[in-house]
Amino acid sequence: MKLTDLTIFNYKNIAEAELHFSPKLNCFIGDNGQGKTNVLDAIHFLSFCRSYSSSIDVLSVRHEQEFMSLQGFYENEDGTTEDIHIGLKVGQKKIVRRGKKAYRRISEHIGLIPLVMVSPADQILVLGGSDERRRFIDMVICQYDTSYTEALMRYNKALLQRNALLKAEEEPDSEVMLVFEEQMANEGEYIYRKRSEYISELIPVFQQFYNQISQNKEQVELRYISHLQRGPLLEQLMASRFKERAVGYSLHGVHKDDLDMLQGGYPVRKEGSQGQSKTFLIALKLAQFDFLSRTGTRTTPLLLLDDIFDKLDADRVEQIVKLVGGSQRFGQIFITDTNRDHLDAILASMKSDNKIFYVDRGEVKA
Repeated sequence: MKLTDLTIFNYKNIAEAELHFSPKLNCFIGDNGQGKTNVLDAIHFLSFCRSYSSSIDVLSVRHEQEFMSLQGFYENEDGTTEDIHIGLKVGQKKIVRRGKKAYRRISEHIGLIPLVMVSPADQILVLGGSDERRRFIDMVICQYDTSYTEALMRYNKALLQRNALLKAEEEPDSEVMLVFEEQMANEGEYIYRKRSEYISELIPVFQQFYNQISQNKEQVELRYISHLQRGPLLEQLMASRFKERAVGYSLHGVHKDDLDMLQGGYPVRKEGSQGQSKTFLIALKLAQFDFLSRTGTRTTPLLLLDDIFDKLDADRVEQIVKLVGGSQRFGQIFITDTNRDHLDAILASMKSDNKIFYVDRGEVKA
């Protein structure tokens, strides 16, 4: 998949921009706060119908404006094209069109344009709570498996209903409780199986990337943690009713799954340096990219790299440059940096088609 052209109107600090991209490497250079990340965020919005940095759509509309719009023209690997348009007016529901036809449900669009983005904000994936890591897992699987997306929605609906019963002042009807527990168990087993399959494939590729970037200086691990590893979820839910009634919410289920990130047997978030944590994150995202390339529609995702070299020593920067610039496994790349030297090193290593954009106070110029 290639993004050939992008039109931006009133998106964050970008008033207007019409951009034509290289099919391989596109570099955005400028000082911090000028709008480089917003260009990448607009590309992300066209894939996922939401900003990478916020789930509140109205925050994507430029200050003192009433609406924003994005339009992207794509070329598939078989030569066919896609025209995606997203319009959002303050106080109204956003409209997403594929060609001239608007989607009835926005969820139908997810997965059409696979994309992986690496951003400084992703450090929360390593340093934050388990909900961030579950979101990371779900974001990937939802891009190639619509049945998984639907199972998640059904599970979360049953979870909300069970929690409402647990919080109720009156003792809930046990038969009604069982209905929601059975729904959670049925959907949860499917979700657990899909997550397990994904992570088992992700781990060896992640370790390969980490070893290359760190030059085998550290030993790292990923471990999937789930209540379903203890046994059937329905049995756990039924056995924990009394305790969960006391706290008012469900303590067991796939909504508590986590991904342990270890270095030398200890949590990266506690023991790793800033550079090691960032290496962990980048290797994880590159493994995510590799997985998406081999699944679903088997379309090479877009790769967005936002300010990835900060906090890394020269050796690790060099290895990432070799990985991204020298490998044919990555397709179209969009990268931002304040340091022209980093981008020049990538350009020199790639020796292929590229385009440089300069970003200043919301203006983007080639």
